[in-house]
Amino acid sequence: MCRTPFHLRRRTTVTSVTPTKPPGLARATALVRRPKLWLFPSVLATLVALFLALLYMGGVLNPNGNLHRLPIALVDADTGAPPPGQQQNLGAQVAQAVVAGTRSSSVQWKRVGAAEAQDMLASGKVYGALVIPADFTVSVEALTTTRATVHPTISVLTNPGLGSLGSSLASQINQAAAHQASLSIGKQLTAAAPGSDSTTRLLLADPVAVTTQVGHPIGQHSGLGLTAFYYTLLLVLAGFVGGNLINSGVDTSLGYADSELGPWHTRRPTVPIDRTQTLLLKMLMTAGITVLTTSTVMLACIAVLGMDASHIPLLWIFSYCACLAVGLGVQAINAAFGGIGQLVSMFVFIALALPSSGATVPLQATPTVYRFLGAFEPVRQLSGGVRSILYFDARADAGLSRAWTMIAIAAVLALIFGFAMTEYYDRRGLRRLTPQPMPEAGTGTGTAAGAEAGS
Repeated sequence: MCRTPFHLRRRTTVTSVTPTKPPGLARATALVRRPKLWLFPSVLATLVALFLALLYMGGVLNPNGNLHRLPIALVDADTGAPPPGQQQNLGAQVAQAVVAGTRSSSVQWKRVGAAEAQDMLASGKVYGALVIPADFTVSVEALTTTRATVHPTISVLTNPGLGSLGSSLASQINQAAAHQASLSIGKQLTAAAPGSDSTTRLLLADPVAVTTQVGHPIGQHSGLGLTAFYYTLLLVLAGFVGGNLINSGVDTSLGYADSELGPWHTRRPTVPIDRTQTLLLKMLMTAGITVLTTSTVMLACIAVLGMDASHIPLLWIFSYCACLAVGLGVQAINAAFGGIGQLVSMFVFIALALPSSGATVPLQATPTVYRFLGAFEPVRQLSGGVRSILYFDARADAGLSRAWTMIAIAAVLALIFGFAMTEYYDRRGLRRLTPQPMPEAGTGTGTAAGAEAGS
């Protein structure tokens, strides 16, 4: 084997090669420097974040400061005779002092009898009650004599079915009013017994005991009155998410949207169907699938988790209708607004509805704008119906009648608005996209020939 002499061999110079950027990366870095690409998502995302922050935090920061006519029952059951030289017994005097001692703009005192107060607690019309007993005057007067056998007492009744915070606010107001009344009576008693010893004077200075009791009890597995809100939230989310899933699924199946699953991307042949027929299809599917979602929510909450619930058949029917109304609304909004439909429906059914629901913070303890939204936003209406079924024996006057009315109105509005918009688009000849026919046999994948979309 012949070898080339070492001095005649060609010298080879090894140079390093700088790798080039992948074309995709170069394209992305070039596009990311375009200001217009950033403008729309940046502005929209910032505005949404700002609006949500103001909306959600603005309603919970100062419940006491925003208190507006919180309904509380005031019961004067005192049957004692007026003290010497006075025209009213002590119960009437205390009731008047309680009303006069609180701002009329913050508390709406409802002066009723004991039976009516109990009925108002049982129907969720008041957040609590302040009860002056029948022997109040007699027991107070007995403190200055040797005949004292009963300690004067004023009862504070709570209503946990209206939520722990609302019931707590009413209880605080009642306790403060009762304590102030006790101090006022104490001044009269102390003045009437100037020769009393220090122990007696201390007793007379604050003579009334305040007891707190549950005015309308609810089950132990009721989340302190919050299960109605969270159950309603589940219904709204089921209708909202289910509606959007049906919307995107139908569009993908009919060839009006791409299907992407990880790295796989497909586009089905376009089915010739107009907007109105598409909306009808989506609403029919919403009505069918809502049966499954509603039943699943009830099964998970009641059978699996053990949530306290009564009137099960009525609860299922109400849940189905509530969830369906939300789903129909989602379909109508998506049909009208297209690509931003999900954002619009999110604000209608979630962002604006939750802080104005009055379920966690009473609407009477929120700023005016939330009370305005609570008049028509869905969570407020639906939670009233669910609360009536779960806590108040499905009484119509506990919010169930209003909830049924609002469900019917919402469903009708969704149908009218949705089909009116799609009919308008169809008459104008506004097609959703240019049909994409399937390639010829042998040139690509596919199972059916494409067709042009009809008007």
